[in-house]
Amino acid sequence: MMNDLKPKEIVEKLDRYIIGQKNAKKSVAIALRNRWRRKQVTEDLRDEIAPKNIILIGSTGVGKTEIARRLANLTNSPFYKVEASKFTEVGYVGRDVESMIRDLVELTVNNVKAKQQDAVQEKAASIAEERVLDLLLPGSDPKPNGSSEEASNEQSLPFTVDSSDLSDFMEKMLSSDDSVSSGSSNDDQNKIDIVTTKSDKNSSSTREKLRKMLKVGKLDNRLVDMDVPSKAMPMIEIFTNAGMEEMGINMKDMLGSMMPKNTKRRKVKVSEAMKILAQEEAAHLVDMEKVTAEAVELVEQSGIIFLDEIDKIASNGGGHGPEVSREGVQRDLLPIVEGSSVPTRYGIVKTDHILFIASGAFHVSKPSDLIPELQGRFPIRVELHSLGKDEFKRILTEPRNALILQYMALLRTEGVEIEFTDDAIDRIAAIAVDVNERTENIGARRLHTLMEKLLEDILFEAPDTNESKIVVDAVFVDKQLMEIVKDEDLSRYIL
Repeated sequence: MMNDLKPKEIVEKLDRYIIGQKNAKKSVAIALRNRWRRKQVTEDLRDEIAPKNIILIGSTGVGKTEIARRLANLTNSPFYKVEASKFTEVGYVGRDVESMIRDLVELTVNNVKAKQQDAVQEKAASIAEERVLDLLLPGSDPKPNGSSEEASNEQSLPFTVDSSDLSDFMEKMLSSDDSVSSGSSNDDQNKIDIVTTKSDKNSSSTREKLRKMLKVGKLDNRLVDMDVPSKAMPMIEIFTNAGMEEMGINMKDMLGSMMPKNTKRRKVKVSEAMKILAQEEAAHLVDMEKVTAEAVELVEQSGIIFLDEIDKIASNGGGHGPEVSREGVQRDLLPIVEGSSVPTRYGIVKTDHILFIASGAFHVSKPSDLIPELQGRFPIRVELHSLGKDEFKRILTEPRNALILQYMALLRTEGVEIEFTDDAIDRIAAIAVDVNERTENIGARRLHTLMEKLLEDILFEAPDTNESKIVVDAVFVDKQLMEIVKDEDLSRYIL
């Protein structure tokens, strides 16, 4: 369910990971809150309220993609990021724009299915436990109309245990666990096929004793024979102009059901068998019809699609580059963004209330180069400003996933503590601004290249160093980076 976060709360949460860009955060916070507001209005008006799609305009590395990704994480909304430049006009070789809706639905179905399987793990584990006991003790499950004598007679068993000697046998099995776990692979020790010669009561008692041993892990290293699904499945792909989902039938599922399932009988440890059987039972307990219905509903009401590089399909009239399908892609995007019905393998999906967030640097082209109809589908435009020295300093230290914190955690695994002084952070930020101005401005991504080059020797020597603490100051930064920064030709290649 979508959280009822207030716009200020949304901005505060985005501030934990993204520095600056207040206007962009404000716009996306309002768009997200409006989705919650729409759910509160009367049903007759609810369908009339369309999302206000957004274009984020700014150079690379200023936080456009991160804003959209974190926004989706706040509410667990179905989210899909795609580059507009990968699409081609219908009739040309390449992906059609409707494929992004199909991909979003596919991802959401998998996520909902995983959550449903997590919810039934306890029940699945209980069923898996019974199946493991059946493998350990064939014919021990009491039958409603009598004893399990027939099942027992059909088993080819290595030995028989009389009920009077049952307690002695269980003690023997317990004592043999040590030899199994220490590396013994004797098949007789790992074979636990038991039949009682007295009655079902004794068989049930044996099963319960095995159950107790199973629960406390006494049987984890025992081996059982079971059929394990083979992971190597034949891949069948069918290509059509309109996509497989529009053929009216699901060819993958149809052909998959006709082919026999590949299984391989092998010996596995009881602990591994429990995991395999629990996963199998969890998949059986999930109602895929409900999963599909819930996923489609989530996509239609809460889906977010992030269209990156939208400026690459804007035509600037220059006539250079892959001009042949640019406007065609824009025309194909129009009905999807405005609202249409897209056929998928899970049914028809309506895009009327999916929120589209587009982004682009617009260095060569500008938003007005998009066809007027598409401009109208993105009524909200936000310009993200370039990052300066102050923002770089904050990016290095403030976010929860700050770069400096990441390197400190990485080196801590080698037993090395690294400390950055304030003047070192200030120097790194200044160098980042300088390099961005003199070469290509790649925004905050410049910090990644600088930090990796700065700590290159430390990261290489960390496993063998005797130093437990390393201090990085401004002198160290200048020593490592200034020679590269001064040589402009070299810095273009390295930084």
